[in-house]
Amino acid sequence: MLLPTIIMGILALLVLLAAYQRNDGTHMLGLKVGGMMLVQLIPLLIFAFIIAGTLPLIIPADLIARWIGAEAGVRGIFVGSVIGGLLPGGPAVSLPVLAGFLRLGAGTGTLVAMMTGWSLLAFTRLPLEVGIMGWRFTAIRLACTFFLAPVAGYIAHRLFSQVHLP
Repeated sequence: MLLPTIIMGILALLVLLAAYQRNDGTHMLGLKVGGMMLVQLIPLLIFAFIIAGTLPLIIPADLIARWIGAEAGVRGIFVGSVIGGLLPGGPAVSLPVLAGFLRLGAGTGTLVAMMTGWSLLAFTRLPLEVGIMGWRFTAIRLACTFFLAPVAGYIAHRLFSQVHLP
């Protein structure tokens, strides 16, 4: 986590410096908008980290192994695809939950399927998508992406199941 933090810090300083050089107060407005976003995200982050920290403590290891562990195989990949599709929120909320599943011992293929399902299926986003894009477009998008999460999970399972995740 240190290297990504350093990179983001450098990028933030560069963007802030570019805004400051405009001499029109853009840097202060950017800091204000960023601060407002931070205040809005803090409750979501707290809840996501509570879930990520608590999941490994309350879900029995044998249940995890049976349903989403490496030995769950294809069943775990399909379960992971659905779980990923049901995860709400953006990366700041969902990634800590996915990290909790990693600590629980979810298989590599299952985790890839979860992340792919989260980013492509996004079932919790469907009402908004139908409202804005229409039901036909949403149906086409789902038809085209529905099997990608299990396929990605299966590829990861076949190619990288021996890779030890942290």
